[in-house]
Amino acid sequence: MKILVAMSGGVDSTITAYTLLKQGHEVEGCYMKLHKKPGYHEANIEKVQRAAQFLGIKYHILDLQDDFEKSVYMPFVDTYKEGKTPNPCAWCNRFIKFGKLLEFAKSLGCGKLATGHYVRNEGGFLRTAFDETKDQSYFLANVDKEALKYLIFPLGEKKKEEVKALASSIDELKSFATQKESAEICFVEDTYIGVLNKFMNTNIPGKVLDTQGNIVGKHDGYMHYTIGKRRGFEVKGAHEPHFVLKIDPQKNQIVVGKKDELQIKEFSLDKINLFVEDLVENLDCEVKIRYRSKSTPCRVELLSNGGARIILKEPVFGLASGQMAVFYDEDKVLASGFIG
Repeated sequence: MKILVAMSGGVDSTITAYTLLKQGHEVEGCYMKLHKKPGYHEANIEKVQRAAQFLGIKYHILDLQDDFEKSVYMPFVDTYKEGKTPNPCAWCNRFIKFGKLLEFAKSLGCGKLATGHYVRNEGGFLRTAFDETKDQSYFLANVDKEALKYLIFPLGEKKKEEVKALASSIDELKSFATQKESAEICFVEDTYIGVLNKFMNTNIPGKVLDTQGNIVGKHDGYMHYTIGKRRGFEVKGAHEPHFVLKIDPQKNQIVVGKKDELQIKEFSLDKINLFVEDLVENLDCEVKIRYRSKSTPCRVELLSNGGARIILKEPVFGLASGQMAVFYDEDKVLASGFIG
């Protein structure tokens, strides 16, 4: 089968291409130019070129910078401007990697698109990777269900140590095994504030309120804060740690409180991306509200507007509007949605 492999210049995508070649597939690589970080693409393309030469495969360079800016970069900026916390990797996976890149793969006559993600694709469902410490099912849970039939993830049944060991055992790929892991948000050089400062003034001092509406201090500008943050603002006379509970972008205010006030027992989703067929009844499952959080038992009540109401059987802390909630049945991804 002819397969296009998304190649970043890292060890995971390189071993993905190597594995598929060893299985007898016809493989081509593709590097995506997604953003304009200085020097970023030149270094990565050199690595992709080196890997492709060793593997003996053709590779492409696909310029998706305009699509990325429209679907990922500017929504990232706008979401923070709205006082929410964005999830750019989830958008990128849906619209770019398994959207535009999948279209490109089909245009080349490829039957499948492969990436170096640690996740499994079985029976029309995403499933968690064998390597739980590297599992990326959370970030892929916003992908269009129709795209799954074209996607393969050769590393889903491997441990990261196995991948590095394999690369280390091949002279031409040893350097790939020891290079630094890529950052989660590829276009952020230092902090997200550095990105926002290119478009707006983030340093506008404002008021800190308690949950009764009393002014208790001041802050440096609402975009510096996310739900659950406990530093960087003033609370007069506080003897205990205070955390950001709410952000009001219109008034440039943040509301703070003690840790127990971060507890949430239910929340809503603006829209839900379902992998289960014809779901008409409410669903009992587990939910993750952020990548590194443990899953929590919940009940999903679908709403007529395409969204959902989530009732948690155990409270969670620090729920952030704009982040993604992902629903699981053991190792199987059932659905996802963005927190309202």
